[in-house]
Amino acid sequence: MFESTLQFILAGLTSGAIYALVGLGFTIIYNASHVINFAQGEFIVIGGMSTVALTAAGLPLPLAIVLATVVTMVVGMALARFAIQPAKDADVVALIIITIGASIFLRGIVQLVFGKDIHSLPPFSGETPLNLMGATLMPQSLWVMGISAGLILVMAWFFNATLAGKAMLATAYNSLAARLMGVDTKWVLLSAFALSAFLGAVGGIVVTPITFVSYESGIMLGLKGFSAAVLGGLGNGIGAVAGGLILGVVEAMSAGYISSAYKDAIAFVIILVVLVARPNGLFGKKGIDRV
Repeated sequence: MFESTLQFILAGLTSGAIYALVGLGFTIIYNASHVINFAQGEFIVIGGMSTVALTAAGLPLPLAIVLATVVTMVVGMALARFAIQPAKDADVVALIIITIGASIFLRGIVQLVFGKDIHSLPPFSGETPLNLMGATLMPQSLWVMGISAGLILVMAWFFNATLAGKAMLATAYNSLAARLMGVDTKWVLLSAFALSAFLGAVGGIVVTPITFVSYESGIMLGLKGFSAAVLGGLGNGIGAVAGGLILGVVEAMSAGYISSAYKDAIAFVIILVVLVARPNGLFGKKGIDRV
């Protein structure tokens, strides 16, 4: 019983780490622009697919990862520049529709460029499973959890110790006051989308050896990342991380002890429960009302 429970928890933490990165991406863009970016899942797909294509072309994996990340960040900035900035004065519903349209557009581009096939990457450090107190843990899961934890810590340092990060926080708190103090809010928006795309790309790259990737993989990952952000409190970075981990563990436990048929429904059930019982999320601020 203990071993099986531990197995489910480890599996949940692995998937939860990816949900946390996606949820953090939602939070960064929401704070910078009050836009809920439903194209966030496509950043994961572009990162994973680009890495697969570049390695297939003969590039070493480290170089392929760097180039794939850069490509994804450029896509993120292009989305901000050509889709979000021109509609900056639109209401929140219109902006949401724009990001949904961008998601469909990017999905179509990925399908045209990379095809409909399912792709994968070899594990970064072999496939010999590790034994942890009776539970089995694949080495790639350690990569997922370790890199996700490292990125989360780097993001915390970035927002609290760098001028660029503080400019983003100032814009999130009061964009008008930030502009009056000399903050270039247009640059903040581009940077937020680039940073969010970076998180999505890295998440897609590290999880591809486990879950594989196709042009439509981003739909479910994006929705689950959004669920994580809502669970933790939209606009709260720590909440998004906690929400992702909670969602991953609950999802794994329900699949193990109830039925795997309901695995993907858990995220949507959580959204409904949170919106009814605690609309601001577990760690959300009372001032957040644009959801």
